[in-house]
Amino acid sequence: MTATTLDRDTALILVDLQKGITAIAADAGIDQVLANAEQLVAAFRERELPIVLVNVTGGAPGRTERPARGGDLPADWADLVLPAQPGDITVSKRTWGAFHGTELDQELRRRGVTQVVIGGVATSVGVESTARAAYEHGYHVTIATDAVADLDPVSHEHSLTRVFPKLGETGGTAELIALLNDRG
Repeated sequence: MTATTLDRDTALILVDLQKGITAIAADAGIDQVLANAEQLVAAFRERELPIVLVNVTGGAPGRTERPARGGDLPADWADLVLPAQPGDITVSKRTWGAFHGTELDQELRRRGVTQVVIGGVATSVGVESTARAAYEHGYHVTIATDAVADLDPVSHEHSLTRVFPKLGETGGTAELIALLNDRG
């Protein structure tokens, strides 16, 4: 569903916009995603709305057929591309989604947040997992469709057209900023 409104108490969540991940997402249009994310950050800061910057610092424990990420990562791999400012919420995670095993829900509830706008990388992994958990936690969910990217174009498209409309609303950066302006 196309974005129709943003609550007065909306937070922006940007997932995994960090040096290591954005470096490997160059072919997925990451430059435009970062430019749109910067516009959203500026709009949320201007309105003194919460901003959540999420990074991933390793893989979740448990069985997997893929090698675990760990000691072979560059020292700055988890460094955020959009630096946190005083008052921003930073979340480091070891799973796909930003809610599991973190204080994100408590931080949002403490601030009275009722809706989240989500962007980041990868659309079908970190962003989708975070959106699903936000929905399950009772937040109104909106995806910034031009502030997400995925290395797999088929998975990206599937998340945008099949999954996200079931979880909430979707809209581009300009549309979401206009909705922020309409909140009064």
